[in-house]
Amino acid sequence: MTEPTHAEAHGALGTRLNWLRAAVLGANDGIVSTAGLVVGVAGATTDRSTLLTAGLAGLIAGSMSMAAGEYVSVSTQRDSEKAALAVERWELREQPEEELDELTGLLKDRGLSEEVAREAAEQLTARDALRAHARVELGIDPDQLTNPWHAAAASFFAFTAGALLPLLAMVLPPAPERVYVTVLSVLAALTLTGWWSARLGAAPPRRAMARVVGGGALAMAVTYGVGSLLGAAGV
Repeated sequence: MTEPTHAEAHGALGTRLNWLRAAVLGANDGIVSTAGLVVGVAGATTDRSTLLTAGLAGLIAGSMSMAAGEYVSVSTQRDSEKAALAVERWELREQPEEELDELTGLLKDRGLSEEVAREAAEQLTARDALRAHARVELGIDPDQLTNPWHAAAASFFAFTAGALLPLLAMVLPPAPERVYVTVLSVLAALTLTGWWSARLGAAPPRRAMARVVGGGALAMAVTYGVGSLLGAAGV
């Protein structure tokens, strides 16, 4: 079995990190949006069935919306990648010398000398010209184009997993403790997702956690306040 090259290993790692980052952000969206919804409804009523119905509706709508949005977005990206590869194929077929000069220049821009860049460009072109130009010029791996179905599934399950936490925290405890349990559970989960997203992006964790927790707390406070006002008004 052939061992993966250094470049292939880094490419695979980059792809995994992108998916993991998307999953963390999707889970964070599920936590915040569903928490805001059920806390807002809890401000207006303590009826468990109403809370469950609202939470499930928000979970399903949110997960489907996230999946559809990711599918459309990634499909557009994939179409763009295919179009760029088609142009590159045409250029390699119709003007190979110009493309070889272009690849040489790109390698020179990365720090290689004229002689080494030319030799590397010739070797890469002889081995697989399209792959060489796709990776160096376009930043695309022809064998690992973005998959809209994978993106949609990842977003769907990540959002659903995140949304289940505030939903269960709201409907399982007794009525007097529901809001407190939900708020504490959500803030703890947001702290974790904020820390993990900062770690993936090599960013300072405290600032990321503060943003995520602060945003979630604000969303719950606003929706609870609105729900309480509507409940008091009999709406």
